[in-house]
Amino acid sequence: MVHSVELLFDPTTDAAVRQAWNDLAQNGIRSLAGHQSPTNRPHVTLTVAGSMGDGVDDALAPLLACLPFHCVLGAPMLFGHGRSVTLVRLVVPTAELLQLQQEVHRTCLPHMTEEPLPHTNPGHWTPHVTLSRRVPVGQLSAALALPGVTQDVVATAVGLRHWDGNAKVEHPIG
Repeated sequence: MVHSVELLFDPTTDAAVRQAWNDLAQNGIRSLAGHQSPTNRPHVTLTVAGSMGDGVDDALAPLLACLPFHCVLGAPMLFGHGRSVTLVRLVVPTAELLQLQQEVHRTCLPHMTEEPLPHTNPGHWTPHVTLSRRVPVGQLSAALALPGVTQDVVATAVGLRHWDGNAKVEHPIG
């Protein structure tokens, strides 16, 4: 499994993403609405590694001074290829968002016991919110017809959490 550090949203943004999840599910399209864990919530993954030491939470706390800030959930995007793909919403990269991601990554490096996943290195990272995994390509046109999947959402980023995927435990920062 992995450890990640994630950017969290205010209740209004959280509700908008959850509505998109529900809209997909109501139209017969697999979405994260089906994942009922209490820790399942809309987020933007900022960095990922095989594991991170306990001290990372305290090290990240000063970065809360960068929050809150506004961002935009923009165009839908697809990750993967083949018969099914992952459907996400781009979080429009701003200087503020890119700087926060770079600082989170830099702060976490000394606490990582393994190298970070390459797609989360600054300059290689694509900010996004996941809507659905393993969407059959035949359902993409229906998914992309839903307003919650395509209409821009003005979002507010308000928090950080460290997700321990090994123990399936979230650690709110601050």
